[in-house]
Amino acid sequence: MKLKQRPEDFSVVESYRFDTAPRGEYFVYRMDKQKLSTLQAVERLRERFHVKRTDVSFCGLKDKQGRTEQLIAVHLKHIDLQDPDLKLTLVGRSAEPLSARNITSNRFSVIVRDLSQAEAERIPESIAEVARVGVVNYFDSQRFGFVKHGQGFIAKDLLRGDLQAALKALIAHPSPLDRTEDAKVKQWFSDHWGEWDKHPPFESWLKYRPIVQRLRENPNGFAEALMAMDRRLRAMVVYEFQSALWNDSVRRFLQKALQPKDLLAIRYQLGTLILPRLLPRDLHKAWKDKTFPLLAPDAKFDDPAVRIACEAALARERMKLEELVVTKLPAFHFKYEERPLFVLPGKLRVTEPAEDEANHGRLKVVLSFTLPPGAYATLVVRRVCWFATAEHAETVPVRRKGQRAVVAKPVVPVAPPPPRPVPKGFLERQKERKASKQAAREGAAKPARKG
Repeated sequence: MKLKQRPEDFSVVESYRFDTAPRGEYFVYRMDKQKLSTLQAVERLRERFHVKRTDVSFCGLKDKQGRTEQLIAVHLKHIDLQDPDLKLTLVGRSAEPLSARNITSNRFSVIVRDLSQAEAERIPESIAEVARVGVVNYFDSQRFGFVKHGQGFIAKDLLRGDLQAALKALIAHPSPLDRTEDAKVKQWFSDHWGEWDKHPPFESWLKYRPIVQRLRENPNGFAEALMAMDRRLRAMVVYEFQSALWNDSVRRFLQKALQPKDLLAIRYQLGTLILPRLLPRDLHKAWKDKTFPLLAPDAKFDDPAVRIACEAALARERMKLEELVVTKLPAFHFKYEERPLFVLPGKLRVTEPAEDEANHGRLKVVLSFTLPPGAYATLVVRRVCWFATAEHAETVPVRRKGQRAVVAKPVVPVAPPPPRPVPKGFLERQKERKASKQAAREGAAKPARKG
């Protein structure tokens, strides 16, 4: 199975609502982007039209891979942008900036490629399972960008009080996956750490200028430098580690509550996620609206099993709940909130298999569905096609020299339970008995061999 083989293979359209205000201070645009993350698109707007980062708001972060349509608002600035990979269309004005509250849902259309005939034929059965059970609302690999690029969990450095290590990971750790000039800037910072009066010989270093300026004023002012970061990036640093703890806690919770035969496994950036193929009737009812906490010092536990799973995930990190506090920099705040344990994709459909023009002799299908904000479409697709991921799994990144990320070894997905034998009819049983008796008579009639 192959996902996102071509940019047009993955499409997401944001469904939204906002109160229009003809004289509002915020110009609201529909942003159509391709092969750009939301933050990369915002950075282009900032540089092209001299817009402050704080003057740009949006409803949610969208993935770099694929084509996406989402809302974006610019304060007191009417702009026109029609690049091949980034287009803006004015849809109205608002009196307030945009936020996650403006999203109602996301609509996805995903082309799944490189399927065999047998794999394509199993998809309707898998869709029926998802329709009954839903999908565990894990955070998928896209959430863990810092880990993917070798920077590790920067929040751990902050929790230890090592602000310099956190700042180095952010601005002086080039990713081996990055082919842009930004990687050269980070390598320059790594080679010239502490030489803040020097200017990197790359134009794109200017986006780090507020951070460098704080360090020029005070070479040990790592707290001030971190605070000069974009607030959304600061939030991502904390939320990435919170998301990893959530995934690990939920995995432990499900392993304790369910039988292994009812589970399947899918690999992702940090190891393996387990998901149920079916749920006992009592759990299906009890878990329909169940939530699971994003951990913070003030997290609440109504279910003892949830508490045990969360404490085990923290113990793996050698931490306790009350220690999730960045004492030297309170702005990096662990916020407690509840996240739904399951998500049920809406209007989940699949097309008939068709010839895959990108992979000779293979098939493709198109999956379409809707999801609430914060849920991961890639996880839904891989859950629906989990039997294909076992044979055509994406390569799990290996640890490179200098990288701090530790990626778990691949785990083979749990095999489905064997099919139940079909009961034999009366006539079939009678024929077997007669054949068995006839074989016994023929065996008794054979003369013994002479020695």
